[in-house]
Parts: sequence; structure tokens; C-alpha cells
Amino acid sequence: MVDHLLYFLLAVAAFFSIGIFLCIFYFAVRYRRRSESEMPTPIEGSMSLEILWSVVPFGLTMIMFVWGANVFFTMSRPPDDAQQIYVVAKQWMWKLQHTEGQREINELHIPVGQAVKLTMTSEDVIHSFFVPAFRTKSDVLPGRYTTTWFTPTKPGKYHLFCAEFCGTNHSAMIGWIYAMEPQDYQAWLSGGVTGTLASSGEKLFQDLACANCHHLDDQGRCPILRNVFGSQVRLSDGTTIKADEAYIRESILNPSAKIVAGYQNIMPTFEGLVTEEGVLQLVEYIKSLSPKPGVLPPAATAAKPSKR
Repeated sequence: MVDHLLYFLLAVAAFFSIGIFLCIFYFAVRYRRRSESEMPTPIEGSMSLEILWSVVPFGLTMIMFVWGANVFFTMSRPPDDAQQIYVVAKQWMWKLQHTEGQREINELHIPVGQAVKLTMTSEDVIHSFFVPAFRTKSDVLPGRYTTTWFTPTKPGKYHLFCAEFCGTNHSAMIGWIYAMEPQDYQAWLSGGVTGTLASSGEKLFQDLACANCHHLDDQGRCPILRNVFGSQVRLSDGTTIKADEAYIRESILNPSAKIVAGYQNIMPTFEGLVTEEGVLQLVEYIKSLSPKPGVLPPAATAAKPSKR
């Protein structure tokens, strides 16, 4: 997709660059001044020529614009069935967490033929997740989530780089992505897993005593968390916001930023008490309390979840 657009842009640039050069060379020879007394002949303007060299560039730029916009929107909207993987960058390593529980450092194992969505954040400075073979590069920013996605089509081992100068050992912040056949990936995924990312988030939820205020189904001092992810939340200022990963993260680390309508600003901040990996675990746990599209809501359990 990206390659085809790039080839088109290069072809257009090469065609006009070569054509203009040849025209300059031809006109320089054909219409050179042959003697001191020779005077140039006046040339009348041509409306057809004016229209031609206005319409043709306009048409080409519109093709580039529409094609490029289509590529951008396609790349910025991961499929609903994309496999979710969380990425935390720090000087100078990549830490990756699979929802099934597997964790990796500077390595990422993924199945061939399956769309993969990365939700990324940084613990310190700006980094950039760059996989040249997949034609993907996305900034990883502190204090917020960014996403990117790709679909590996061929098994192999591919370079992972940080494409943003992030400090002294920036050049050493590299890794590998292993694209595997689905059966090989499942075999790798099942090895040594002690629990899913959501179950780790549930344990952390209980350890932080979040269940003292946030109840699963009954009304408490704080909003109910079941089915909150992906829904529209009404705030105390009358506005609404979608409860996505960024909203949940902000509600954990800066709960006073957006107060849910009907509730008081009593939730303490957990900034400095929970690592970025811990926040991602809590996010995945809260996500697990909401049904995926086309799936019935999960049955109530004895566990007690979090707010926001």
C-alpha cells in the first residue's frame, strides 16, 4: 500500500524531471542565438497550452492527495479484530506485553496473517517505534498513548529501531520482531504463562484497594466499571467523552481532570504508585469487564473493579 504510493510519486517526479531537463537541453540548442544581429521572434500565448499545464498538474496532485489520504486513514484505523499488544519504551529498551500474559524485552513475537495493534507509551522521553520492513514508524510519547498497527505477511526476523534521538545510548535501542506461522506462535504463546494481562490487572486492582470504592455492578461512591470501556461517559461539566485507554489512564493518574457526572472529586491519584506496565494491566482489566462487539456482557463475578 505505502510502497505503491511511493513508486507512483517517484515515477511522476522522474518523468517530469527528465522531461524538463530534455526540454531545456532541446530549447537551448534549437533556439540559441546564432549571430550578434539576430533578434528573437515574438511568440504569441496559447490558451490550450495554459489550460494543459494547469489541468495536468492539478489532476496529478489530486490523485496524490486522495491516494495519500486513503493510505493515512487506513493506517490510522486498526481492524476491530487486531491482536492487542502493549508497548512501554524507556531509555534504552522496548518492553512489550501480550494480553495473554507473555512479556518481552526488545523482542516481539507475532503471528503471520493477523493484524497487530500496538498501544504505546514512554516512561521518560520521546521514542519512535520503527520497523522498516513493515513500513511503520510511530512516535512513542510520555504521558499519553499512541497506536499503530500492521499485518505481517511473511515469516521472518525483522529489525526494530528507535527512530528518535532519545539519549546517549539511542543507537543501542534496537530489537527484533519475529513473524511466525500461527501454529508456531500459539506454541510459543503457551509456554511459561502464569496469567493473562487482565488477571494481573485484577490482582493489582485488589492490591491497590480500588474495590473499596469501585463496585462491579452495584452503586458505590465511584462509578461502576462494568461495561464502561468503549461507552460514552457524561462528565460533571456537561460534556461527554469516550472511555478509551487514554481516558482510563488519565483517570488513574490524574482523576480530578475529568469528573463523572453525579460523583464527587474524591479519588486519589496513583501517579508514582503504579508503573506504566501496571497502568496497562489495569486498563486491560477494565477492558475485560466490557463486552467486545458482538459478544454478550461477561457474567458478574465476586471480583470488584476500578473507576474510570
